[in-house]
Amino acid sequence: MYVLDSSAFIHDFHTTEQTATIPLVREELEDESAYRYDAMEGSGMHIHIPNEDTTEKVERAAGESGDLEVLSETDVRLVAASFELDATLVTDDYAMQNVAEKLNVDVEVIAREGIDEQRHWTYQCQGCGREFDEEKDRCPICGSELARKNPS
Repeated sequence: MYVLDSSAFIHDFHTTEQTATIPLVREELEDESAYRYDAMEGSGMHIHIPNEDTTEKVERAAGESGDLEVLSETDVRLVAASFELDATLVTDDYAMQNVAEKLNVDVEVIAREGIDEQRHWTYQCQGCGREFDEEKDRCPICGSELARKNPS
């Protein structure tokens, strides 16, 4: 089974496998991609609402990887749906791919290349330059803002 992100509808993803998605994806779509969603729903696409425990598990994993701040509620719930349904997540979103990999959820990309490796983001103080593994509102040393930094 495939769980479809909005990019699957935008890029007209086709498969003969069973498909599923969540209601929030429909809200992100317009024009032709919205019609594709409606047509697929009418032809048997499963609409899944993940439970709160799984959603919280995804949020914890995203917090650990440093991706939580860039994931929308829709993104978190799509990863949760993929986890619950033991399905392959279809998305081009790198942060979603990173969190999915952390949770051992298979991912298939559409228009972009997928991620090569899982990343654990670090945070660097914009004032003193110190680095932290965890996201904080401000640097505990000098009080400046922190920015997410690519670990590579």
